[in-house]
Amino acid sequence: MSKLSDIRKSYEQGELDEHLSAAEPLAQFQLWLDEALASKIPEPNAMTVATVGPNGHPSTRIVLIKSYDARGIVWFTNYDSRKGRELAENPNAALQFHWVELERVVRIEGRVERVDAAESDAYFHSRPLDSRLGAWASPQSQVIESRAVLVSNAAKVALTQGLNPERPPHWGGYRLVPQRWEFWQGRKSRLHDRICYREADGRWIKERLAP
Repeated sequence: MSKLSDIRKSYEQGELDEHLSAAEPLAQFQLWLDEALASKIPEPNAMTVATVGPNGHPSTRIVLIKSYDARGIVWFTNYDSRKGRELAENPNAALQFHWVELERVVRIEGRVERVDAAESDAYFHSRPLDSRLGAWASPQSQVIESRAVLVSNAAKVALTQGLNPERPPHWGGYRLVPQRWEFWQGRKSRLHDRICYREADGRWIKERLAP
């Protein structure tokens, strides 16, 4: 059995030059996300969301990006979940994409806001029926006795709401408005490329960071 301390990987797939990368972080993100999608790697849309609770303890979980534009990065979830409660207390959060096969990481920090009801409604009604029923059935992050509770809840919702359930009031979208981006490209000898974009006076400043 291999020891963890003996595991090694040499990163040699690409490079990231501060003079050749995009002037704006959103353009660089779009380029890398498009390449991740085109590469057919598993779940290129998966990202880690990090929040901090009122006790000062951080927590992370995986969610799926559903849209992005100049306003920020959007995902959807239960507002009553742990992350929802923590964001209500502290709207500062961080996202991270890790595209292992491409030896790339994108980190994004900023403040989180809810998307408007119309955007949440539109996405909710685009989801498969099972997913819409699941949004009603799961008291996300709460302790439940068994999986049977979820199955029973879903059956009850199907009976009462039929084939076109409305969006639950406790479910909808969040948008992280970026204040800082970092793009990481693995390189040989652990001399990785790190390009940071930070917002200052309404514009983006691009800088190289030591690995």
